[in-house]
Amino acid sequence: MKTAVIVFPGSNCDRDIAVALESVTGTKPAMVWHGESELPEGLGVIALPGGFSYGDYLRCGAIAARSPIVRAVVDAANRGTPVIGICNGFQVLTETGLLPGALMRNEALNFVCRDVELTVENSQSIFTSAYSAGETLTIPVAHHDGNYFADAETLDRIEGEGRVAFRYTGNVNGSARSIAGVLNKAGNVLGMMPHPERRIEAAHGGMDGRRLFEGLLQAVA
Repeated sequence: MKTAVIVFPGSNCDRDIAVALESVTGTKPAMVWHGESELPEGLGVIALPGGFSYGDYLRCGAIAARSPIVRAVVDAANRGTPVIGICNGFQVLTETGLLPGALMRNEALNFVCRDVELTVENSQSIFTSAYSAGETLTIPVAHHDGNYFADAETLDRIEGEGRVAFRYTGNVNGSARSIAGVLNKAGNVLGMMPHPERRIEAAHGGMDGRRLFEGLLQAVA
């Protein structure tokens, strides 16, 4: 399985997600710099990592969403290639329009860095197939702008279409309806604020995140 990690100036979780993907696939992912204009051929999964792309100038993810390589990511997503954006990657995906809504400053105006509990809302997607609906996971978060916002009509639509992948069991940042992860309508794009790549081995204190990658790679193999 060929995978790729998109790297921006200010990415700080690109190596984490690369280690997670290599751990599951046995193959190192391609590390694709933001200034490139083309992706490697035959990719099974594309990952946008956490961090502070372009120093979070303008808005988190706003400049990254307009970088040359993200145009290729959008094209690949529209062709059906699975794309996962974690933390800053989620912010980038909303800025591209691949996912609805926006990520705003945390409600308490504090950086949140701790383990949180998530509920699996949709276990039928390629990203969540290794989980059970209603299952509770423990996954770390580390963000200052993770407060998911969308208007009521959009929230009703994504809820009705089963596009809420994960929900906080205790709302850590003010996110609308405690939403922690959202799918696109086609189901091949996931954005989530928590970091599953930081829960892939026992030394991390748990392995709840590993199953996301195992299930995804099995689904697209």
